[in-house]
Formats: sequence, C-alpha cells, structure tokens
Amino acid sequence: MVDLQVNGFAGHDVNGDDPRGAVHEITAALARIGVTSWVPTVITAPEERIVAAVRAVATAREESPEVAAAVPFVHVEGPFLSVQDGARGVHDPAHVRDLDADEVARWCAAGPVGIVTVSPHTPDAAAHVARVVALGVQVAIGHTHATPAQVRDAVRAGANLSTHLGNGVATTLPRHPNVLWAQLAEDALTCGLIADGHHLPADTLQAMLRAKGPGRAFLVSDATALAGLPPGRYATPVGGEVELTAEGRLSPVGSDLLAGAARSLADGLRHVLAETSTTLAEAVDLVSFVPARIARLALPLAIGSPADLLLLGPDGSVHEVRRGGRLIP
Repeated sequence: MVDLQVNGFAGHDVNGDDPRGAVHEITAALARIGVTSWVPTVITAPEERIVAAVRAVATAREESPEVAAAVPFVHVEGPFLSVQDGARGVHDPAHVRDLDADEVARWCAAGPVGIVTVSPHTPDAAAHVARVVALGVQVAIGHTHATPAQVRDAVRAGANLSTHLGNGVATTLPRHPNVLWAQLAEDALTCGLIADGHHLPADTLQAMLRAKGPGRAFLVSDATALAGLPPGRYATPVGGEVELTAEGRLSPVGSDLLAGAARSLADGLRHVLAETSTTLAEAVDLVSFVPARIARLALPLAIGSPADLLLLGPDGSVHEVRRGGRLIP
C-alpha cells in the first residue's frame, strides 16, 4: 500500500520537534501494517520550519536505504490555503499565506518536494501553479474556497490532484455550482479520499468513487501522530485535549467535530470494502496502483521493481507483508 498523506503515526509526528526521527519510526511502523511506501506531509508553518522539515526528510532518506525506498518525496499541505473557517481546517491562520512559487522553489532546494496542496482562490494563482508544476512538483487543490472557474484555471495551469476531497471546505455550500462539483467534474484531477468512516459518510464516499471512475481516485489516511495509539484522551499541540474512540474517531473533548484522522490506510482499505460496492481489485487500485503512479513508483511484478508485496484476505485484512522481498514480522 502507498499512502500519499501521513502527518504522523504511532506517536511520531512529521511536524514535531524531531521530524527526522519520526520519519524513521513511521517507516518501520507503517510497514508492519502493510503500508510499504508513504509520503510525509508537512503542514502550514513559517517557511523556515517547512524548510527544516523537508531537509529532515532528505536526511532520513540519506541515512537509511529502507527509508529511501519507502519515502519518495514530501507533500507540503499548505501554507497556501484558504484562511476562511471550515475551508482552513485546523491549519494555523497566522501562517496561511498566498501561493508563492518562489517559496516552493526554496523548499525544493532543501529536499524532495513532490506535492503541494494549494487553494487557487487568488487572481494570480494559476500563474503560480504553472511555475510550481515547472519545478517538477505536483499541485493538489485543497482547503479552498476557490470558485469553479478558479478551479478550472488551476487545472489548465497544471494542477492534477485534489487533497482529501469533501473535507477542507466550508461546512455549508451552494447546491451548485460549488468547489466539490467542479473538482469531481475535472477528469484531469485525481482525488484523494479519507476512508476512515468519519470524514466521509459511506454514501458520499460511494458517490465520489463512482463520479471519478477507475484510475482517478485513491485513498489516503491523513493520519496524525495519534493514529495507531490506544483509545483515550490526549493533549495535542493542535486541537488541545482530544478524545480518540475505539472506532478511530478523533475529536476535541466535548465536541462532535473532528480533530484530524486517526486510522491507517489499511483501515481505509477494509472500510471501503465493507461500506461501498468497491471490489477487492478496485480497492487495491485505490491504495496501491493509483497512488503509486502519482508517487512515480514502479509497482508491477518485474525484474528491478520493488519487491513490496502483501497477502490480503477478501475483506482487505493484511496477513503477510514483504518489503524489499523480506518478510516484515
């Protein structure tokens, strides 16, 4: 499995004080559940902190062949997002800023940046999108209040992904037109979906998968550091005191809102099989072949390809994991 959006896992945080160490630990922890490739996701922060995190990922890849094989690049989610409530999510409004291709170029000088999530709501957004794409970085649309016309302009400029479609938008939208329909209608956009049972209702997930069609959707965990930990109450830097339920729902204490995702991509695979009409072959595309294509990983069984293999049950349960040909205990 290939997860293109991981903020943290099993108590380790890519956006914490030790991102280099977190990358090593998360690589090992995810492999044990069948996620053999993953993309560290750095969120909205001052430029120097983003650069430091990108450099830390580059260092971790240099230190370990296993990390280098598992981590193709960094996904920077922000800081070029909507500042509006709802669309912004939990990103710090103090550090949200307008899209700036020059800043992205400075990140790229620090390490391998492969995806950046942006809100193309400013008049010059499309021009910046084109410049970012020219750097070899894929542009995802997310956390946005952009108009359908601005979405289309970003796509014409080279944007090719949607970040966790259905989340990172205003809590209420016009029936039509709106930013969700615009992205669902764009065949050039391959969309990520959080299938944790909490971010998208099953009928919404089903409808979005049908709308995008084969090869144009994939699952992400968008996992935070609390994913993989036991249920309970935790104090977090973002969100304050939160409660993690046995069902993997993460909420601020006393609220029914979400405080991030706390289930893995392996959980998402099982959920989409249990709650939608997706077949096992289709689900494997959603968690393996489609995200692998986006991450520019070669997955077909062929000489020279990574020997990352899973033995799955019909319900998506993982029975055996091999990474690089070696059995993961």
